[in-house]
Amino acid sequence: MAKWTPQHEAPEPLEGPVVATITGGTILWFVLFLVQLPFYGWFDDRGHTWWIWTCLAGAGLGLIGIWYVRGRDAALKRAAAQSAEGAPLDG
Repeated sequence: MAKWTPQHEAPEPLEGPVVATITGGTILWFVLFLVQLPFYGWFDDRGHTWWIWTCLAGAGLGLIGIWYVRGRDAALKRAAAQSAEGAPLDG
């Protein structure tokens, strides 16, 4: 059997409101954490406290994600501005 190789080029990646998407997801994880927190005893009785801590971990990782995508977005904007001016890009 021959190895499969694509016959066409891959499409360009889609760019969207990445910062807003990550920020919205982070807020959602934190809200879910806050909503579940008053029911900690109920979750603890059933051995499901990991649900609460998963939401907190999602919010924490989301904060790292916000930091990352904001830096990425700023770098993309700088690169676009430099290429528009015709200046060489610094690696």
